Amino acid sequence: MAENGERHSILCPNCRRLISTDEPSCPYCGIRNPGSRWRNNFLTRSLASGDQTIRLIMYLCGGMYVLSLLISPRSLGFGMNPLSFLSPGDGSLLLLGETGAIPIRVYHRWWTVISAIYLHGSVLHILFNMMALRQLGPLVVQEFGPYRMFSIYTLTGIFGYLVSYFAGIPYTVGASGAVCGLIGALFYYGKSRGGAFGQMIYQQTVGWVVSLFIFGFLFRGVIDNWAHGGGLLGGIILGFLLGYQERIPENSFHKLLGAACIVATLATLAWAVLTTIGIIISR
Repeated sequence: MAENGERHSILCPNCRRLISTDEPSCPYCGIRNPGSRWRNNFLTRSLASGDQTIRLIMYLCGGMYVLSLLISPRSLGFGMNPLSFLSPGDGSLLLLGETGAIPIRVYHRWWTVISAIYLHGSVLHILFNMMALRQLGPLVVQEFGPYRMFSIYTLTGIFGYLVSYFAGIPYTVGASGAVCGLIGALFYYGKSRGGAFGQMIYQQTVGWVVSLFIFGFLFRGVIDNWAHGGGLLGGIILGFLLGYQERIPENSFHKLLGAACIVATLATLAWAVLTTIGIIISR
């Protein structure tokens, strides 16, 4: 039988080492009150691990994509255009939070600058974006930390769509603006850090930027270059403002900002899904 004084163990919410719940500070990373409920709630657990943060984004994107297909599939076959394979209908994307000049100006749906980050127009669209996220995400987590990574992803996605809105793009969806934000943050990191490693990161990001420019030029009218450019610029700015681990380790402000971004994201997606269900039922 367990005694009243039995000590329980948890994973430190910061460094993920096994520690006692009644430790006043983590003996490994020094974080204070690691066993408190505030540090071990859903939000902090979701962002405490880089892998969990990336998986959360991918699950949300995948879930919204499947839901958009179930509501209104536009194309389930290859047809003449392979880029439209497994494409959700325009109606389902609009209901679930497609953004752009028309949804914002006509319907006053400003919240779509968040929801559109998690919507995609075809299976190739989401596949390319998630592959890029999977490649870039771990490096951003390593150099900026998981909380800052999620903040950069969310805020640059929003900024990219605001640039796209002011440029007059009528409709747009996809995570590519937010992914470009990660590229921008790494671009700043590589240039700022310097040294052999920093130079290597900088050169890689320059290659990605050039590839984005070429790809955007070849597929004008299909790719939202304004959102890409806005996300890239936003990533550079946030990389500078938030700092990276070697200069400023993640602190309470970064964690609060990350938690605010995940609350805003989940609330927006929940609102999009619930209002869509309500509209479908009322028809």
